[in-house]
Amino acid sequence: MLMVKKFGGTSVADKEKIFNVVNKCIEDYKKGHKIVLVLSAMGKHTDELIGLANEISQNVPKREMDMLFTVGEQITVSLMAMAFDKLGIPAISLNAFQVRMLTNSNYGDATIEKIETERIEKELENGKIVIITGFQGIDKDNNYTTLGRGGSDTTAVALASALNADSCEIYTDVDGVYTADPRVVSSAKKIENISYDEMLEFSNLGAGVLHNKCVKIAKENNIKLIVRSSITNAPRHNCFKFL
Repeated sequence: MLMVKKFGGTSVADKEKIFNVVNKCIEDYKKGHKIVLVLSAMGKHTDELIGLANEISQNVPKREMDMLFTVGEQITVSLMAMAFDKLGIPAISLNAFQVRMLTNSNYGDATIEKIETERIEKELENGKIVIITGFQGIDKDNNYTTLGRGGSDTTAVALASALNADSCEIYTDVDGVYTADPRVVSSAKKIENISYDEMLEFSNLGAGVLHNKCVKIAKENNIKLIVRSSITNAPRHNCFKFL
């Protein structure tokens, strides 16, 4: 099986959490599955980059902000590749330019237009876990772009579609979609199965698990999405799935 796995910033915020992600991936890798890993910037790193930009100017060009933002994900993927190497697992980190994640030039909220998969497929055939920067792309002039809110989820789903992956797993600090935020409402119930249209409605009403752009791509390409907890080890069949 070819599996795309996405981990957000809170899941890779420090050394301990990075190795937690590594261990989750190694389990599937040792079963013979091919793994493509999509990562966000570590913790609050994006906020720190915004702070640095604001120290320079309160009116920063969007193109330059996107150039700055790409640093965060590149740090994460390279550290993750180092962690796999330490445990003897072959892995390689790639950014949007190396993958050729092609977008339009709408800086700050770009749309993926095409993903050239040759490099990814080559590395997978060589037995490596492929670790890709989320949230970023490049335009026709090779300028870096970012995909806006939920951009790493969007990257993961778009990659799953381009690679014809068997599944796309989105890891978060909750283990699925609930009737309310379980961190706030103790009586919230987990919804085991939900349609794309229902999830789009949830997203439009403010649910933070998946962004509506990500869900739309999944619906258009019939991508099997699974939301899993990055904290617990709940079995896959107990996790939230799209129908």
